[in-house]
Amino acid sequence: MLKDPALLNRLARVMPVFDWGRRYDRDALGNDLVAAVIVTIMLIPQSLAYALLAGLPAETGIYASIAPIVLYAIFGTSRALAVGPVAVVSLMTAAAIGNIAEPGSPELLLAAVTLAFLSGAFLILLGVFRLGFLANFLSHPVIAGFITASGILIAMSQLRHVLGISAGGANLPELLRSLFEHLGEVNWVTLAIGVSATAFLFWVRKGLMPLLLSTGMKPKLAGVLAKAGPVAAVFVTTFIAWVFNLNETAGVRVVGDVPQGLPPLTMPSFSPDLLGQLIGPAVLISIIGFVESVSVAQTLAARKRQRIVPDQELIGLGAANVGAAFTGGYPVTGGFARSVVNFDAGAETPAAGAYTAVGLLLAAMLLTPLIYNLPQATLAATIIVAVLSLVDFSILKKTWVYSRADFAAVSATIALTLLFGVEVGVTAGVALSILIHLYKSSRPHMAVVGRVPGTEHFRNVKRHKVEIDETVLTLRVDESLYFANARYLEDSLYDMVAARPKLKHVVLMCPAVNEIDMSALESLEAINERLHALGVNFHLSEVKGPVMDRLRRGDFLHHLSGKVFLSQHQAALELAAKPSQSRITTSQPN
Repeated sequence: MLKDPALLNRLARVMPVFDWGRRYDRDALGNDLVAAVIVTIMLIPQSLAYALLAGLPAETGIYASIAPIVLYAIFGTSRALAVGPVAVVSLMTAAAIGNIAEPGSPELLLAAVTLAFLSGAFLILLGVFRLGFLANFLSHPVIAGFITASGILIAMSQLRHVLGISAGGANLPELLRSLFEHLGEVNWVTLAIGVSATAFLFWVRKGLMPLLLSTGMKPKLAGVLAKAGPVAAVFVTTFIAWVFNLNETAGVRVVGDVPQGLPPLTMPSFSPDLLGQLIGPAVLISIIGFVESVSVAQTLAARKRQRIVPDQELIGLGAANVGAAFTGGYPVTGGFARSVVNFDAGAETPAAGAYTAVGLLLAAMLLTPLIYNLPQATLAATIIVAVLSLVDFSILKKTWVYSRADFAAVSATIALTLLFGVEVGVTAGVALSILIHLYKSSRPHMAVVGRVPGTEHFRNVKRHKVEIDETVLTLRVDESLYFANARYLEDSLYDMVAARPKLKHVVLMCPAVNEIDMSALESLEAINERLHALGVNFHLSEVKGPVMDRLRRGDFLHHLSGKVFLSQHQAALELAAKPSQSRITTSQPN
């Protein structure tokens, strides 16, 4: 039955594994296995670190990297996206569940899996109803601002582990105050480990690969060893902590006991109180995670001329989060760093992710006793080095030069995230993105146009030297007309008409108008009636087919005092004033 092409195509639309799986061969297997080994080595310390960032036991990070990866491989469309815990989502998880229960308590774990379930359910719901476009309301500058602020918060939150002190806080002022108050408690051995690990990891990022290449090592092997830098830091610091028993003798905080075995089967809570507390954060985590994931997936797919399906990505990420909820994890998404490593390592299909899951499963079953003495300062160093690469203040300069409105949105997002925490920051970012869009589209660019001498082209009178007929006003609107900008069009047009006593015709030029909603149609009807009362005819030109089809459904065209012209050139020829009635003037651009 599965040999039926029609059935396979239908299945492939729901589960893309039936698409790429049909063409899976030995070469793809080899490339995927190599990529899986490299990514597994990278993910072991990273998963542990991000779980601690989320305020959860270290093993939760590994659990969140097993079932979700397999489920995404079945339902996702990206060939290279690596799904699992990421820094920003981990920080948002900590903010969402931190006030619900005590650290390390069963209630906190229950809140984490419930948050993953809600996030997954919301993503699947968006995917089923093809609502992925909603994520577009979160503009790129706002996302960049939020990620930059989150990177700073994450790095600051990890300083307590590097210093070996008890400190905390949900925003920058709280973190700084708490760190300052506990500076007298610094554990100098922990500080030495944390600073050394941080310096080593920064050097690994920039200096290790050139050093290995200078020895004659092949680039691919050098790349693998460079990516394994965090593993080396984990191994060396764990060995030192074990040899000198630093946990007991120097008070160095270590990861401690990590359960050995398969991920547990867990059940999210359906308590109305808990669901009410987590539904808002789950929606925000879903949106941020989806935007980050799709951005990475599209970038990597474009390099190989592949494509992803955003609505199917919603289902793939939703399934991954639901899988995390039932296997002791917390919310996950596609990570930038691990996905790039997966891509560069040669991953051909999502099967590379499934093989990575097998590697992590083996690590959970066999290697967890070895990380008992892993200093938390080392994991903190791993996080700090990873997130500082996300901090990009250049977005402030770019937006200041290009768009002051976007600059205001970025600045506000960064400031609100730092001052009030991630939930306030991302909520404000979404609101600002929508408000900026509404503001810009509510005041559309409109231009009075005239004919470029000797041509059939019509251009803005303020920018070009054009011919103007005093009896004809041609107004070009460079935006679709809808409820938010309809009144602005009315007011602007009436002001222009009042300033032209010889006016006989008004032409609304519509090459950029893709839609006219009911509110805008009512405004056009009001304009038509008012101009008619003034003895001025109202015309349209260059109306797009779909817009014209909708206008024909009502009676607006029957009451139109003027005509609908196919082109502005045609309108100008027909409406041109007789020489005895008016004169043609030439505008001078500003």
